[in-house]
Amino acid sequence: MKNKSAQITRKDFLKIMGMAGVSIILPKNNSDDSNEVDVNSFLSFADAAGRPKRPWWVQKVETPTVEIDWDIKKRFDATASISGSGRNLDKYISVSEKQSIFESAERQEEKRMIDGVPGFSFLEHVLLDAARFDTDDNSSLLGPAVTTPEERSMPNWEGTHEEAARIVRVAMRQFGAAQVGFTYLDENTKKLIYSVDRDGKELVFEDVDRAYETDKKRVIPEKAKWVISYTLRLSIENMKHAPSMITDIATMTGYSRSRYVQNHTQAFIAGLGYQCVGQVPANGLGLAVAFGVLAGHGELSRLNRIITPEYGPMVQTFLLITDLPVATDQPIDAGIMEFCKVCKKCAETCPAGALSREDEPTWEIQGGWSNPGHRAYFEDSVACISYWKEVGSSCSICFSVCPFSKKDKAWIHSWIKAGVAVAPLLDGFYRSMDDAMSYGAQKNVEEWWYIDLPEFGLDSDEKKG
Repeated sequence: MKNKSAQITRKDFLKIMGMAGVSIILPKNNSDDSNEVDVNSFLSFADAAGRPKRPWWVQKVETPTVEIDWDIKKRFDATASISGSGRNLDKYISVSEKQSIFESAERQEEKRMIDGVPGFSFLEHVLLDAARFDTDDNSSLLGPAVTTPEERSMPNWEGTHEEAARIVRVAMRQFGAAQVGFTYLDENTKKLIYSVDRDGKELVFEDVDRAYETDKKRVIPEKAKWVISYTLRLSIENMKHAPSMITDIATMTGYSRSRYVQNHTQAFIAGLGYQCVGQVPANGLGLAVAFGVLAGHGELSRLNRIITPEYGPMVQTFLLITDLPVATDQPIDAGIMEFCKVCKKCAETCPAGALSREDEPTWEIQGGWSNPGHRAYFEDSVACISYWKEVGSSCSICFSVCPFSKKDKAWIHSWIKAGVAVAPLLDGFYRSMDDAMSYGAQKNVEEWWYIDLPEFGLDSDEKKG
């Protein structure tokens, strides 16, 4: 893990300050009259595996910025987690307490709809149902049936690991993924695959040729050793209107889009002659956030979720497993976890008090819904979900107040991100600036229906990094 000095070196200072200046564009040397075409000149990738170019201050590291003890880590029973619907909540509070919370939530939901409360009116109810459509249906372990290479009288596609990673990245970006990364499944990382899936089916690795499913288990072939981790962007505009059904609509739209990405990726990889094991229940198969950290999308944060350099916490993370050999990726260190130690804005703003305000992450989990074996800021899921039921929607306040949740349309935002990465002494100052600019302020829910939203509520002009 990178050991950041408490001192700001002259080199780092000049790098940061250089971002505030005007870029000088040097003309290319056109003196070469050769007719040879340099294929690399057409590529926007950073390398042959199709990894995107990232800002200079995002560094690859051997281990994630979240500490992991693989001796403690074990495969997690996903039925122990508390879902947004409140599933499994009665494992941690009494049945009568859960019943009371749900009965109150039902009464309040009906009242808010009848009273036409902005963000919870009949209109938002109808739109949320539309956004929720297809989040769990139309998905299967190996995806849709496609024409195989054999049926085309062709051999399976073959290429280097880098070429495979590149074509999968390009395809998944076409299908709608924001970030795509790859991790290898070894004896340690297998512990991040659920032992029991979210719907109660056991997840088992077997030495078989094809993945299959029974009434009691889903079987993953041992030869499927590569995890595809991908993210989908969340609408900052929607998440700024929390708590309301507007934020639910953003997340449910994401889950629907994830099914589209998964189905099409499974079809693409199957068409190449390989397998792609997908999530059957939403958020199933394994710890998507953990694989996202290992694949280098971002760092684990005080939110106990990923914060990415490009999109902050405004992403949803998903995973697939394949037997197509691909080039794997590394974790990153962009100074995000270190910044979280100082900032605490999400925890201070959390209306349920569910997020940790401790200075340092801990090995001690909050409850059975958490998986031990890594040092993190574990959240109180019971308090979080109870608040959701109280207000009638999921709550994204912690996401929207995060200083990394910015539309990078001003140079200062990229400048500050670089400063976070190389000058941690200024983290407290950056937090103060965020407060001074009122970036964490929530928006009036009633205005949402009058906004000229871009596709899916996502700003396609937003700069990355």
